[in-house]
Amino acid sequence: MEFTTLEDGTTVEAKQATASVEEQSLVKPQGLFARIRYYEELLDRKLGVESHSLDRVLPENRQPPNTLAMAFIWASATMNLSCFSTGFMGKEFGLSLGQTIPIMICATFLGACLTGWCATMGPGTGLRQVAISRYSFGFYPSSIIAALNVIEQLGWASVSCITGGQALRAVSDGHISMIVGVVIVACISLCFSFFGLKAVMTIEQFIWMIAFVVFMIIYGESAHHANLSDPPTVSGMTRSGNVLSLISVIYGSSASWCSIVSDFYVHYPVNTSKVKVFIYTTLGISLPTCIGMLLGACIASALDENPEWAAAYDNGIGEILQAIIYPRGFSKFLLVLLVLCGIGMNCIAIYAGALSAQLFAKPFQKIPRIIWTLIVFACILVIGIAGRDHLLAVLDNFLSLLGYWNTSFFVILFTEHYFFRNGNLANYDLDAWNTPSKLPVGYAGLTAFLCGAAGWIVGMDETYYVGALARKIGTDGGDIANELAFVFTSASYIPLRMLELKYVGR
Repeated sequence: MEFTTLEDGTTVEAKQATASVEEQSLVKPQGLFARIRYYEELLDRKLGVESHSLDRVLPENRQPPNTLAMAFIWASATMNLSCFSTGFMGKEFGLSLGQTIPIMICATFLGACLTGWCATMGPGTGLRQVAISRYSFGFYPSSIIAALNVIEQLGWASVSCITGGQALRAVSDGHISMIVGVVIVACISLCFSFFGLKAVMTIEQFIWMIAFVVFMIIYGESAHHANLSDPPTVSGMTRSGNVLSLISVIYGSSASWCSIVSDFYVHYPVNTSKVKVFIYTTLGISLPTCIGMLLGACIASALDENPEWAAAYDNGIGEILQAIIYPRGFSKFLLVLLVLCGIGMNCIAIYAGALSAQLFAKPFQKIPRIIWTLIVFACILVIGIAGRDHLLAVLDNFLSLLGYWNTSFFVILFTEHYFFRNGNLANYDLDAWNTPSKLPVGYAGLTAFLCGAAGWIVGMDETYYVGALARKIGTDGGDIANELAFVFTSASYIPLRMLELKYVGR
């Protein structure tokens, strides 16, 4: 047994001396945020609450999760009531089930590929996705990405809370209001997000299993009602426009994760296979998403021939599931399970939203993550309660918008990595992620992003606004914002970045 002598001459066991030094190092600082950070670090030591979430995770400090967690985390985030609700969009656009199924599969996979590529940057850099974007957007323009990220995560979590609230209302036969349901789902999600990445990664590895079993049961009770012979209600250019709009919605739901995906991969080893990261992430998003969406599409196709289901659908997602599943008591049990599964998306959204808020600007980094977590939670409550009666409208507009800016985001990161850094992370000064003078100024990144935004504006087809080019496609318009964003951003970033390097030097 080893002993050591303290300054006062007392001889104690070495372990006790070490503990004493650690306790003395945690001196209570002055100032509100400093005190909160002090307690955050104390909770980190005692309970594992993540207190240094923004710092680059060095290779020697990493604690790698299970490799399969790369797939499981997204399976838990996507296989839920929100995904199921999106499956009804094909019916809303007047398309047949035969048209909806291939659109959903292809658009989901395409969007997931963007996220899969962005995921490969996480293990190699040990940085969060917004921090990685600083190497192409520049330090200050990347604040736009951080702000959009926060809005995106608020939207995702709000949609999840709304669908969960509808399910709880159905389970309680109306005794639990939508507002109370939204609050319950949000509060459960907060409990896990509060503890940080380790807690989120742990719970996400198991939630998908419950959702998968429940969805398979619902498939068994409803799939035989799917109406493949039901014709579309639109034709000609209008049908083409609606197909483009549906592609935009579905693609946006999968591509939207690309701006946060590396946040969850910073603890994987530097030498983790990029191919493995890409495949696990892409399939982890696309397969579970298709399971939920196609279930929704199959049920939607049967509404015209099943008045009971149609009437239940008018009262919310929870009501139609309760009408489908027998016996009724069993349906209530499954709905409760699906509500609990919804926290998978919320945990990711709250955690990533808080990180993005911290990365918005250096002064924001001084505010502890747990404070941002509570702020994000409060915003989710407000949005979820305000939009509780307009789920499909929220999905249509929100998911499309996600795809727009994430397309430009991906193009800029991808182009910077392969055209200007030769696809090699050795060409990144990873220690400079928080030093503006060592990062690109951002003239090229910001301008190219704005060029992409011009593409969104003329090509978007939303409830509140239809772009000049979008309105020319059929009577309802057709959403081509993602296609235009891809072209405009790609065409502008390369020459602008070359000029930036030539005249600015970084």
